[in-house]
Amino acid sequence: MAGAKNQRRNQNRRVQRYTASYEDGNAARKIEERQETPRRKVSSTAQKNRAKSTSLGRGYIFFLAVVCSLATAACVHYLQLNAQVTAQRSAVNSKKLELNDLKSYNEAYYSKVTASVDLEEIKRRAINELGMQFVTEDQIRYYTPGNNSYVRQYQDVPES
Repeated sequence: MAGAKNQRRNQNRRVQRYTASYEDGNAARKIEERQETPRRKVSSTAQKNRAKSTSLGRGYIFFLAVVCSLATAACVHYLQLNAQVTAQRSAVNSKKLELNDLKSYNEAYYSKVTASVDLEEIKRRAINELGMQFVTEDQIRYYTPGNNSYVRQYQDVPES
């Protein structure tokens, strides 16, 4: 019963403290500082327990040092991997540029070579000088392959 009275009394004091400091108006007023009630003296065992709970032990400090060093090592490793990936990307990009240059060079060279070759001249020489002839229909042989998708010719195909 006495505990309930003290609790109500403390609640009433809190309410009075907050409501007493409020005033209507638009000007800020100086807040009065209240003097706190003097605290009880704490026993020496309680002071030792408090000091012990706030101090860090050697094991805990060692654990924190190990965790911090592992986190630092992980960050350094991550940065190294990131640098490697960046270097590889730039190497790939330079190789792509080199490939594009070579492709354009090859296309230009192919165009130059095909422009310098006269196909009509080659056809005329093959027919007149070398005696070549166009293929006739009776020279063509059709062959149906088995289950393979390609055919290799190891010997001459028989006439029949």
